[in-house]
Amino acid sequence: MARRTRKVGVVGRYGPRYGVRIRRRVQEIEEVLRARHTCPNCQAIAVKRKSSGVWACRHCGTVFAGGAYRPVVTTSFKREVPATAEEEEPKAEEA
Repeated sequence: MARRTRKVGVVGRYGPRYGVRIRRRVQEIEEVLRARHTCPNCQAIAVKRKSSGVWACRHCGTVFAGGAYRPVVTTSFKREVPATAEEEEPKAEEA
């Protein structure tokens, strides 16, 4: 039997639908999602996703929160660094 999806990988199930860009994006996300990751507690490569944002280590049993597609990285929340009080004091002295 011939190979079915050498180039397209896990998104071969979509066939020609939805466009190349969308399928490539889904492929990148799903490959990272299904890979095994390192546990922050025991350093074993045994972390799998339980549900969206919930990750569990199969080795030590630790369950922890993380990103939706990666256990440690959460890129949707970016905080601006506030100005510190030290920077504001010299301005007040100059005036």
